Amino acid sequence: MKLAAIALCAVSLIVPRLALSQSHKGSTLQVHVGYKGAGTIDQNHKIFVVLWESPDFVKAATGPPFAVMQLTSKSGTVKFDDVAHNPIYLSMAYDPTGAWAGDTEPPVGASLGLYSKERGTPAPIKLEPGKITKISVILDDSFKKQQMEKKP
Repeated sequence: MKLAAIALCAVSLIVPRLALSQSHKGSTLQVHVGYKGAGTIDQNHKIFVVLWESPDFVKAATGPPFAVMQLTSKSGTVKFDDVAHNPIYLSMAYDPTGAWAGDTEPPVGASLGLYSKERGTPAPIKLEPGKITKISVILDDSFKKQQMEKKP
């Protein structure tokens, strides 16, 4: 009888911990990107897919993104595993120069894009813990990084 009570007690302690660890498991985001622009996409001219914690990255410098992946073809999929932030925001940039490493601002002439429902406004991507969220985005040449004007 005591052995059964001890076993029941042990199970009651383990089960909540298992549930807790599953509820805190990161999410996975799978992004299919289709590039409809005129540029060449290859090992040197990449598309960078970027994840942000806040939509404010479009307004001002908000610090670095928390994840970046690269594509080397006009159509492809990247997968971000164990994403801890929720919701997240997504941007893309194409490197026309073949010299950008994706660790600074995109170069002048880079095609830029967002995951959005309203043009120019990042839309939140809501993730479910422990599940895969799949989205598709198109990047084209309709918005390009411009040269910043220098103030006197």
